[in-house]
Parts: sequence; structure tokens; C-alpha cells
Amino acid sequence: MATCPECDYDEINTEDFEEGDTVSCPECGKNLVIVGPDELDFSDDDDLDDDEDLDEEEEDDEDDLDEDEDEEEEEDVDE
Repeated sequence: MATCPECDYDEINTEDFEEGDTVSCPECGKNLVIVGPDELDFSDDDDLDDDEDLDEEEEDDEDDLDEDEDEEEEEDVDE
């Protein structure tokens, strides 16, 4: 049995898997890769998902800023 590095769930069965195989934590859902006997690490796929989420949030923030600037310009023209 291995322990999830994210949530510390300690009942992940790794007996039927080999080093390099990917498993999901049944508790938190993180994708994990087997790096050794009863040792898990975060999967690269999961890291990419997190990066994509951050990129989308940054884009949303930029859009919000652009909208605020547009509104300010419109107010200046109305005055």
C-alpha cells in the first residue's frame, strides 16, 4: 500500500502495477505515478492541468482589467 502525497490517503494498492504506471487517488482524485515500491509522486499530466487552470485564471483577470479600462474611458467621454 502507498500513500497519496496530496491528501495522505494511505490505502492505495500498488501491488498490480509497475514503476511508471499511473493511478488515481480514490480519496482526492489526483493522478499519481508509481516511482518505486509503495512510492507515489504527482503525475506530469496533473501538473499540466493545474498550469492550464492558472493560465485561464490569468486570462480572465486580464479581461476584467480591459473591461474596467473601457468603462472608465466611456465615463470620460460622457462627461
